[in-house]
Amino acid sequence: MNDLLLETFREEVAEILSELENSLLELEENTADSAAVDRVFRSLHTIKGSSSMVGLDKISEFVHDIESVYDLVREGALVVTRELINLTLTAKDQLKTLVSSLISNEKIETKGLDAIGAQFSAMLPLSAAGPVRTAGAERGVGEKLTYRIRFRPSPDMFRKGLNPLFILRELKQLGDCLVIPQLDEIPPLETLQAEECYLHWDIVLTTDKDPDEIRDIFIFVEDSCLELTLDVIDDGGLLDTEFGYKKLGEILVERGDLNEEQLNTALRAKGKIGTKLVDSGLVTSGVIETALAEQRHVQDIRQVRKNTEIASSIRVRSDKLDALVNLIGELVTVQARLSQHSSSHVDSELLAISEEVERLTWDLRDQVLNIRMLPIGTTFTRYRRLVRDLCSELGKNVVLEAVGAETELDKTVIDRLSDPLVHLIRNSVDHGIEKPEQRQAAGKPAVGTVRLSALHTGANVTITISDDGCGLDRTLLLKRGRELGLISAEVDPSDRDLFNIIFTPGFSTTETVTSVSGRGVGMDIVKRSVEELRGSITVHSHPGCGTEFAIKLPLTLAIIDGLLVKIADESYVFPLSAVEECVELHRADSAANDRDLANVRGEIVPYIRLRDFFTMPDSEREIEQIVIAQIEGMRIGFVVDYVIGEHQTVIKSLGKFYHGIKGLSGATILGNGSVALILDLAQIADRAAVLENSSLR
Repeated sequence: MNDLLLETFREEVAEILSELENSLLELEENTADSAAVDRVFRSLHTIKGSSSMVGLDKISEFVHDIESVYDLVREGALVVTRELINLTLTAKDQLKTLVSSLISNEKIETKGLDAIGAQFSAMLPLSAAGPVRTAGAERGVGEKLTYRIRFRPSPDMFRKGLNPLFILRELKQLGDCLVIPQLDEIPPLETLQAEECYLHWDIVLTTDKDPDEIRDIFIFVEDSCLELTLDVIDDGGLLDTEFGYKKLGEILVERGDLNEEQLNTALRAKGKIGTKLVDSGLVTSGVIETALAEQRHVQDIRQVRKNTEIASSIRVRSDKLDALVNLIGELVTVQARLSQHSSSHVDSELLAISEEVERLTWDLRDQVLNIRMLPIGTTFTRYRRLVRDLCSELGKNVVLEAVGAETELDKTVIDRLSDPLVHLIRNSVDHGIEKPEQRQAAGKPAVGTVRLSALHTGANVTITISDDGCGLDRTLLLKRGRELGLISAEVDPSDRDLFNIIFTPGFSTTETVTSVSGRGVGMDIVKRSVEELRGSITVHSHPGCGTEFAIKLPLTLAIIDGLLVKIADESYVFPLSAVEECVELHRADSAANDRDLANVRGEIVPYIRLRDFFTMPDSEREIEQIVIAQIEGMRIGFVVDYVIGEHQTVIKSLGKFYHGIKGLSGATILGNGSVALILDLAQIADRAAVLENSSLR
């Protein structure tokens, strides 16, 4: 089998299985939701068709039975139960595992499929050889079919008070409609009877309506027709091929205007097939025009559909996007060199070119980064299944609410954020939400709520996981912290400091280890993963009301807006999204204040001398600069020598040799070719607090 075809199949099926799971969970919440049933059926039908196309008949046969069951659900012959949802989710998991094994060239294991398939087969009536559907039933909601309609009214239709023009007008209102009148039966003028109907029509209609809805238009004239046929000639793309639509002769035979023998005879003669058929008297010129018009109509419809599909989405491997982003990063660096060079030379033309390149580079950067942005809702949907399974295991009743699913975030960040969110949601359900009887005894609803939300805040995204459970037990945390030697007996920590000890490796308040929690290896992984994404996490909790975890992350990990500063002869970059303002610090004011506090318009702001933090010699400058940043809700200043200005910062990794160094998150290359280090302000603040506390003891 073609590896590229198999890889494409795997990617498509992975997306469809995710949609299937989400639709099943929605259907479980509302078993009368016919739209959810249709989405489930459509997902199954697509998987069946795709697997059959690539030659995976075992998967196609397995999905066929599941599809048949949900066809009965659509018809009202079968009721949706929790057992059916459970079985379908199990089948979905089995399919996911099976498709993954195909890529690793493992042998297809059919035992699991056979066992699950047998349970679905048992739900089908013995007479059901497979789902029976109308021509339009296999398509999804909003998908269109193209019909061929032949409408030949009887000659006395006018005498009965019926007007075929009204029928044609109604058909035109249903969609893209092509009406071709056939004039061959109109007699000479001297024998024409005004009360007689000599016309008949061939119609090609593209619409999202079902055949029954189209037939309803003819319901009052059906008995007054010599011929009335309705056939599907294009299925909305399910059978599109590279060879296009049918040839002229095929259309004529399919319509009944010609038989196979007559067509073969005409094909053996020389010349155009249409001309030969008209000259031989087998068909009229009007019939040929109708067939050609049908051919053009379907080809146009298919081309429009193809263009729409291409315009709406295109599948690109993530490594190709990463390479493109790296090239854009190099372009930004070169553009910075060009800008610096042009500004130091008195050449107006060079300066104009530099400014134009800068504008185009910034626009290109924004467009490329937007390509990597995905709605975070693609991550949210998978957690509904997680909460459902945890509730079954723990005997709890919890609803997951998702808000802000349309918020966009870099795909790399979304992928690496999955595991931290799993840990937090599992903790909320296991530790936060109480059992139903406990909640009712406390005056709460029996059903608990875990809320997952995302919100843009400047150049960052804040993701919040909150629950309405029992909240963190301060007394228990304090006791456990002292037992582990994390908190001394003389210290009464603030809520912020106390709650943060849950991120300590090995820390757990649960005495019993279960399959869900208790080993103390979850929350430290969460914090470490968030910090690797250059983000931060904070905890807020109120006894009896619940707990909230807030994760603040940058929109992208590739290129950021920075504030370039100088300390001694070294350059550093502050993430501009965290910077609020810059103020001057006079040496005289600093000498009079030994606690490193600055009065900024009546507000006391603590500051950190970066020269001291990086153990550089003291500055002899009379005036320094304080860059004030917002870190976890606090305003903290960082003292530097000079503030240079804004800078487009292409983030480069520091490499393994510098792994674990606190206070630095990466590096960037400046326009003159020198390297500037990117500061991790949260780590600097935490490290400075630790050093200050140790010096006070």
